[in-house]
Order: sequence, then C-alpha cells, then structure tokens
Amino acid sequence: MTGRILEGRHALVTGSVAGLGYAMARGLALQGASVTLNGLAAPGVGEAVAAALAEEASVEVAFDGADLAKAEQIEAMMTAAAGRAGPVDILVNNAVIRHFQPIESFTAAQWDASLAVNLSAAFHAARLALPGMKAKGWGRIVNLSSIYGARGAENRIDYVTTKTALLGMTRAIAIETAQTGITCNALCPGTVPSPAILERIAGIAREQGVSEDKAAQDYIAPRHPTERFVALDSVAALLVFLCSPAGQDMTGTTLPIDGGWQAR
Repeated sequence: MTGRILEGRHALVTGSVAGLGYAMARGLALQGASVTLNGLAAPGVGEAVAAALAEEASVEVAFDGADLAKAEQIEAMMTAAAGRAGPVDILVNNAVIRHFQPIESFTAAQWDASLAVNLSAAFHAARLALPGMKAKGWGRIVNLSSIYGARGAENRIDYVTTKTALLGMTRAIAIETAQTGITCNALCPGTVPSPAILERIAGIAREQGVSEDKAAQDYIAPRHPTERFVALDSVAALLVFLCSPAGQDMTGTTLPIDGGWQAR
C-alpha cells in the first residue's frame, strides 16, 4: 500500500488490545505506521490481535504486555520497541484503570495503582520517547484525557484527578518541546463504546430490568446532546490528523470530542 501519510513512522499505543486504544492503533496502522500494541491480556491474545492488525494494514505490528504500573517494565517496553522498529515517533498514552466508589472507600493501593497507570506511565513513556524524537526532529505525543478532565463527577476521584493532571502534563511537554519538531496534545473523548463502558451499561440494564439498548440510551442522553456514543473511529481520525503534516502547528491543545457534552 502506498501514499499513506504515516509511512516510516513507529507508533506505540498503550492500552490498545481492544476498545478505543485498538481503534487508534488501527487508524495509525492503516496510514502506514508500524505499531507496538500494549495491554494486559490473556496469554496469546495480544499477539493474535497484533497479527490480525498486521495482516489488515500490511505493516509491522508487535504486542508488548508490559505492566504500566511498573516503571522498569515501561523502560523495557520502550527499549524493545526501539530495537524492533526504531525509536517511537508517535506515542499515544491511552491506558487507564478506574474505580467507581466513594472517596472514603478507596484503599491506598487502589489510589496508587490509578496514579501509576493513568499518570506516571504517561510521564515515563514520554521521557523515554523524547530523546529519539528529538534526534529525528519529529515526534507526536498524544495523551488521552477525558471529558472528566474538565468537570468533576461523583465516585470516580482517581479518574477525574488523573485525567485532569494529564492536561497539565500535556501543556508542560508542549512548551518544552515547542522548537524541536515534536507536538504534544490531549484528546478528551466523551462516552465511547469501549468494552468497559458496555459492560457497565450491561450491569445497569440487569439492575434495572431493562434492555441494554434502553440502558445505553438512558446513559448517553443526559451526557451527549447528540444522544449517541462518540464513535471510536472518529477519535482515531482526530489522532491521525494530529500526526499528519496538517497537525504540525497544533501543540499544547486540549481537544474535546464529546458529542457536545461540554456545550451543555
């Protein structure tokens, strides 16, 4: 396949075995980037996902099951990725964990895990990718924040806190790299049909004794004026735009893609 705008680039997307992370990795691969997938998966699952994407997109795709709660595993992942496909040109920090419970119910271990995966992992991956990007004079770092980077919500203190902090990290990286050919931006999706969200909606449907379609509609309507999910492919397309030549002058930005949620 020729004429793809990301030919010769190497992308690493965390939390990308399924859902939004996979959709973004696929979007990059279809534009010619080689891809390193990452996520926690059952034995063989990540490798199978990588093989299927490689076949579809005709690019090199590998899977790395690094536990992002551990800095040493992030370091090993970045080293292995660079050895396999060259330094990472495009870094997408998407991995996330969350706990739905009141603040006083959080344990220290839960809080520390959320900070490690949602925030510290993004920092470690960025600091390790930057030397290679600077050497090339080109790089794209995209941090996945959320609508909850701009508003509060009950029973999700870890998610709101870390997604808000990622916006500050984005601005800091953007300013520090402004004259290097590297950009850093944050995407802030609304509700997407990820496995975690669909599982949550299924649980609501069981609790309320309604269909999953009805539970989904009731879940989305108060949030999105569009009254539909934000499409995974729409987020992927926005990511590809940021990585394209047209995105070269966008850095330090916070880009909502939320079905009008922030306009309410």
